[in-house]
Amino acid sequence: MSRIDETREFIPVRIAVLTVSDTRSLAEDRSGDTLVVRLTEAGHKLADRAIVKDDREGIADQLRVWIADPEVDVILSTGGTGLTGRDVTVEAHRDVYEKEIEAFGTVFTLVSMQKIGTSAVQSRATGGVAGGTYLFALPGSTGACKDAWDEILRWQLDYRHRPCNFVEIFPRLDEHKRRK
Repeated sequence: MSRIDETREFIPVRIAVLTVSDTRSLAEDRSGDTLVVRLTEAGHKLADRAIVKDDREGIADQLRVWIADPEVDVILSTGGTGLTGRDVTVEAHRDVYEKEIEAFGTVFTLVSMQKIGTSAVQSRATGGVAGGTYLFALPGSTGACKDAWDEILRWQLDYRHRPCNFVEIFPRLDEHKRRK
């Protein structure tokens, strides 16, 4: 079972938060606020924060900017993961992924099932890696952001988490580029 190894030192991660919405501003962005509070309370650093419209190209462009930024280790987006015509965040994420973390969506669904039952099938939460940066697309509800952080990301973004975590493999995410 997972646990925190207190003999290991905590390593803060630099996290950018992206809210995808046609209607919200920073003042009304409760899901983004939820993620910022949780990541900073955990000891991580907010690297940047933005809101973009529900536009596949615009979302992918912002993701690429942060992927190219050496001060961003992780990108958390919220919103646009549903089934409607305006929900294009998942497609934008997949436009930039080098590798998808398929199990993230599966584990998120399992967590969601415990909270909202079969309504969990309406979420398309996803995770992936690009340019040595982790990316996670979360639903736009504050409850979903809490669930994703509290049940998954809080642990996987903590270097002390055992038996394994995302932080310890940061140095190896782009090792294929160093091979000859």
